[in-house]
This record gives sequence, C-alpha cells and structure tokens, in this order.
Amino acid sequence: MRRHLVTVLLVLAVVALFAVPLLAGGDSEYAGTDSQATELIEESRPDYQPWFESVFSPGSSEVESGLFALQAGVGGVVLGYVLGRLRGRRLAERTPAPPPVET
Repeated sequence: MRRHLVTVLLVLAVVALFAVPLLAGGDSEYAGTDSQATELIEESRPDYQPWFESVFSPGSSEVESGLFALQAGVGGVVLGYVLGRLRGRRLAERTPAPPPVET
C-alpha cells in the first residue's frame, strides 16, 4: 500500500513539474541560451566578428532536431555501456573464483 502511494505521489510531482511552468508561462519565448547570448553580444558590440563559421549548417529545424536526438541517443548508449561495464567489473571482483578442477 505504501509503495503505491509513493509511486502515485512521485508521478504527480513529475506531472506538476511540467504542468506548472506551462500553465504559468504567459507570453514568454522559448529561446535557447546560444541565441540569447548572440543577441546580447551583437547589441553590446556591433563590431563583433565571430572567430569561425560553422562547418555544417542543417537546412531545416527538423534536420537539426534529428541530429540533436541522434547525438543524445549515442551519448546515452555510450554512457549505458560504460556504466554496465563498470558494474560488471565490480560484480566480477566480488564473485569468488571457482575452485580449480582436479583430474
């Protein structure tokens, strides 16, 4: 009974974390920090020249979103692999070696 109550409360807390900012958001713009920083720099220093240009610029926002999702997926796989290997190594160190087979 207590486990179910804790689970329900956690789910409600997660829903509230997403719902409250969306409902109380008003007319705010959802812009990334990169674009905000660029705008601030251009406003404060009109003679600013970037050090380099992008090597690749995707044509549409769908391609950009897809590349970002692919990057996040690859990062998640790498992180999962590393954590799995570390856990497997720790379990292997704790497990005693089998006795040698005598013939």
